[in-house]
Amino acid sequence: MTQATTLKKPRISEMFSLSGATGPLIGLIVLCVFLSLSTESFLTVRNLLNILDQITVLGIMAVGMTFVILIGGIDLAVGSVLALAMMVMGYLANQVGYPLEIAIVVALLAAAASGAVSGLLITLFNVPAFISTLAMMSIARGLANMVTDGQQIVGFPAWFSMLAFTRHAGFLTFTVAVMLVVFVLGWLFLRYTSGGRSLYAIGGNPEVARLAGIHVGLMTVGVYITSALLAGLAGIVLAMRLDSVQPTAGFTYELDTIAAVVIGGTSLSGGQGGIIGTIIGVLIIGVLRNGLNLLGVSPFTQAVVIGIVIALAVAAEAFKKR
Repeated sequence: MTQATTLKKPRISEMFSLSGATGPLIGLIVLCVFLSLSTESFLTVRNLLNILDQITVLGIMAVGMTFVILIGGIDLAVGSVLALAMMVMGYLANQVGYPLEIAIVVALLAAAASGAVSGLLITLFNVPAFISTLAMMSIARGLANMVTDGQQIVGFPAWFSMLAFTRHAGFLTFTVAVMLVVFVLGWLFLRYTSGGRSLYAIGGNPEVARLAGIHVGLMTVGVYITSALLAGLAGIVLAMRLDSVQPTAGFTYELDTIAAVVIGGTSLSGGQGGIIGTIIGVLIIGVLRNGLNLLGVSPFTQAVVIGIVIALAVAAEAFKKR
């Protein structure tokens, strides 16, 4: 194969096919057509911008979860790490008196440290990812409550909360811009770097990847740090939207995050998937929740519907493998 052939840019259709996103994309289109026919307000500019605002937290977290699932892992702690980052930031900024910028940096470091602990448990002590992140989920949630004894913190500088509501060029808020940047960086990393290719190799067969010269342990720790760091960033974005922080934030977010990645076509067994599919999975969940709200469906029924969608996505993956 010549170098020119190797570097040839893929067509858009090939990009979707390579990421396993063709099926989810069709599902998203069908869902949008159905909701546009069922409700008058779905296709309005205001509602579409509202969907973008609502998926920012999920979208940021889903990129990190994509990396984790690509290597055949799982991260159940992201929702709790999100809450921990929020509480650390709120405590340092509102009660200790640190500048908000420094509080944000420390909060992100606390999130990254949580991911490092999970990764080290997996790589050094051979603790299964499910157990290590389940333990970290409990630890991070407990620490989030301990920071302020379970109390929420309300009120941040006006400029901070306005980042989530001021629309530049009439449509783009700072929080949506952050999500888009994370999407682009995640896609570039997986598609054009040796590190991204290493994640696919580890998910395909860790032992073969190790024999090929990939430092599997180091990459695994890095992936869990990245997942936790993005969960922390999502917590900062959520604090902008709420103008408050509370230790109960992010409850069950890990389930939505995993669902978005799986619906987007990333295989739970690792080695297959990508950011394009994850973006579509995030949009499917966001559009589905928004559409069910417009149709007046109760939150309890919404949970059932989303659960069915997740089950169908996993079943479709299994059928495709057979």
